Amino acid sequence: MKKLLILIFLSSLISFSAHAGSEGQEELSKKSSAEVKDCFEGINRGIFAFNQALDASIFEPLAKGYRLLPSPIRSGTSNFISNLSLVVTVPNNVLQGDIGLAGKNTARFVVNSTVGILGLFDPATKLGLNDYSKEDYGQTLGRWGVGEGCYLVLPVLGPSTARDTIGSLTNYLGGDAWYNITVGQDTHYVSDFDYYASKGADGIDFRAKNLDSINNLEKNSIDFYASVKSLYLQDRRKRILNSDAIVETQDDSDWEEIENK
Repeated sequence: MKKLLILIFLSSLISFSAHAGSEGQEELSKKSSAEVKDCFEGINRGIFAFNQALDASIFEPLAKGYRLLPSPIRSGTSNFISNLSLVVTVPNNVLQGDIGLAGKNTARFVVNSTVGILGLFDPATKLGLNDYSKEDYGQTLGRWGVGEGCYLVLPVLGPSTARDTIGSLTNYLGGDAWYNITVGQDTHYVSDFDYYASKGADGIDFRAKNLDSINNLEKNSIDFYASVKSLYLQDRRKRILNSDAIVETQDDSDWEEIENK
């Protein structure tokens, strides 16, 4: 039943995007600086304000506390999250036709999941299996020529587009192996809690790495909503156009680089 509802939502979102966001789709293929239609700006700004309040009361304090943890704990958490993301990156490598990179990322996942103790350590990099950029189904749709559609702000999750939202929902339809074995199946080893805990840890880890840059962006922005929107869209386009480039885990310098473009 849940998958049926998701499929109905996907169909509705695709249909609406094809109508309301068709200009945005054409513009994306022309220039990276093209503007995406903010079809629901009033609603988006309301959700954005809600997310800001949630961040100020929950995520920012947790991120500050997380920064106080010993470096090995923070490093191990980042490594674990990065390794887990490969179960989505690898199928997207294949869907984008990059079989060689899919093989390298698979080898990296196997090495770090075994020798690296479930990804807490990163021996794969020392073996020459570098950490390539993450891929997701939204990026794959972009590589296939699907336009961004309308800009969206999702509760808790933050900025997105119609295309990226559809891509994210693909995870719940069998596209994310970690979701499949935790939420999708009832096992004695992992549960729903493990999936949502890993997602929460990912968000806190990201917030902690970008604590200063996000706060500075908010202080120096005339319209913080517009700044975050621009930053997100630029970052997504960069990832789609340069998906085969080796990148570091996103930190303050990455945000500053995008902000100064």
